[in-house]
Amino acid sequence: MTHTIVTGVCEGIADCADACPVACIHPGPGKNAKGTDWYWIDFATCIDCGICLQVCPIENAILPEERPDLQKTP
Repeated sequence: MTHTIVTGVCEGIADCADACPVACIHPGPGKNAKGTDWYWIDFATCIDCGICLQVCPIENAILPEERPDLQKTP
């Protein structure tokens, strides 16, 4: 199982990307519907460690499951 960054909720703070031990979190191109920068998780690289969930200050921006329908992946 992997984690999902909800594109429409993410605010581009990047604490998750800085904390990720396998560098599977990447910036998305452009802005999301909220007008903020956003990040996405490479499902193939994620090791399900949960650090991103622990450090993200935005409620419900990261889910503890793989939900490609909620994460825009370039």
